[in-house]
Amino acid sequence: MGKNLIQQARGKGSPTYRAPSFKYKGRAKHLSLMKEGQMEGKVVDLITCRGHSTPLTRIVWANGEKTLGLAVDGILVGQKVSAGQSVQVTSGNILSLADIPEGSLVNNIESHPGDGGKFVRASGTFARVVGKSDGKVTLLLPSKKEKIFNESCRATIGVLAAGGRPEKPFYKAGRKYFKMKAKNKLYPKVSGVAMNSVDHPFGGSSSAHKGRPTLSSKNAPPGRKVGKLRPRRTGIRKK
Repeated sequence: MGKNLIQQARGKGSPTYRAPSFKYKGRAKHLSLMKEGQMEGKVVDLITCRGHSTPLTRIVWANGEKTLGLAVDGILVGQKVSAGQSVQVTSGNILSLADIPEGSLVNNIESHPGDGGKFVRASGTFARVVGKSDGKVTLLLPSKKEKIFNESCRATIGVLAAGGRPEKPFYKAGRKYFKMKAKNKLYPKVSGVAMNSVDHPFGGSSSAHKGRPTLSSKNAPPGRKVGKLRPRRTGIRKK
């Protein structure tokens, strides 16, 4: 009797592959969208969350609202932060992209105005404002790609904290295992050719020799459609 492939077992949604979101501290997002003016807040605590690679800040705003934010490099407990229009362009403050000058470094950028922040949230990352025109702002993302945003989208000024996190080696596989387990990530990952034939279409006793092409058949059923997916067509398109 065959077994489900890893991607099939993950899609089933069993606890083995489900992220432990009930243990997360909460969602890190911007203050509720304000139509005008500005709001001041105070950083009351710095916390760690197993669902985020960046430390989180617990902020209490002047209107009594409490939010979790992504900590920027150099932020301190007790520090004042501001959000809204006409606030200073300093590290930790939240502004609309229209109010941020070109060349500034930003993080936690909204995809649409008011969604709380979707882009550039990993530790040590930042985006750079490279241009503005016709209500649109162009940012250079950490992937070195440029993306155009609505000028009403908000972002936090500065570089996200914990930039040196990937530099510390794990030293042994056991530490890596528990690190991945905190977020319920599959580890270690085993290649298909190293499995038995009952566990994967590429598996078998031939070791690294697959015995069949890595290009999936056009009519392959679920469970066999692994490896490279067949393109719709090949060759140069002739006009």
